[in-house]
Amino acid sequence: MRVQVFQHVAFEGLGAIEPWLRSRGAAIATTRFFEPGPPIPAPGDYDWLVAMGGPMSANDEASLPWLRDEKRAIAAAIDAGKTVLGICLGAQLVASALGSPVVRAREREIGWHPIMRVAEAEGHPLASALPPRADVFHWHGETFALPPGAVHLARSEGCEAQAFALGPRVLALQFHVETTPQGVDALVRHCPGDLAPGPWVQPADAMLREPARFAQAHALLDRLLDALERASPAH
Repeated sequence: MRVQVFQHVAFEGLGAIEPWLRSRGAAIATTRFFEPGPPIPAPGDYDWLVAMGGPMSANDEASLPWLRDEKRAIAAAIDAGKTVLGICLGAQLVASALGSPVVRAREREIGWHPIMRVAEAEGHPLASALPPRADVFHWHGETFALPPGAVHLARSEGCEAQAFALGPRVLALQFHVETTPQGVDALVRHCPGDLAPGPWVQPADAMLREPARFAQAHALLDRLLDALERASPAH
């Protein structure tokens, strides 16, 4: 398994995705858009594409022109039938690459909040990995419309579009199931302005108060990755 990672800032890496990939013997390569590096690889150079989060907007192409290149690369990967996973900003970039607008959310959603599987998801192969309800970590102020042909998988009280799939190999998650206590601490340190009070903004100290939540989120992550693996061409 050859995995290409699109990383947008140094403090948002693979988190709990990495041990799952290592357990499969994956060869992991990373495009770090925040530093000089080689061109974005072509879809023929990898089997999986994982687009991570970041504090910028998917609409910031004027100030961050590499976003345009990244969206083209994501679209090319989808067209080539690659397995594609987008998380938070990565999910928004997948939606944008598929032609859907990314817009400001009604409210910022930050901290641990439940998501619910939606009725439209029933029968989709990736939906089987989602429980009816799960507490997951969020850190976003934007959202997206569902792309044409996508299947809505999950919602929350604060955000309708929490997850979608396009076929069995493309999964976009607005929430974070990969984050670790260290990852949450990094977000708090690097993005303190996001923590202004709001109906769906949890205080920073509450985010780390229940360590068991991380293990539960990582178990959900593993189930989702297992489902993507079952749908990948090698299987």
